[in-house]
Amino acid sequence: MSRTKTRSLATRPFDPAEYLDDTESIAAYMSEALESEDATFIADALGVVARARGMSDVAREAGVSRESLYRALSADGNPEFATVLRVVRALGLQLSATPLHQRKSA
Repeated sequence: MSRTKTRSLATRPFDPAEYLDDTESIAAYMSEALESEDATFIADALGVVARARGMSDVAREAGVSRESLYRALSADGNPEFATVLRVVRALGLQLSATPLHQRKSA
């Protein structure tokens, strides 16, 4: 019988914030999050983008404390819509609406 040696592989958690280094990638990431229609994921995505941009700077620009922003945009957070709008604006983004279905022409 042969013995097989197993090697442990050192890994580190994936952090999408490390890859959000320009406005195009941030906008694409947030668009995907919004399309999910999952409020928890959207709040988390805002937190990821805020970390990528610098949480302290985003908090200052949004007019909230860094600690409350971390709390609001955590997995357990439930940010008020006004906070979401202020954070989106502080990130240099805007929310927009598009129709889900096109109407048929008469």
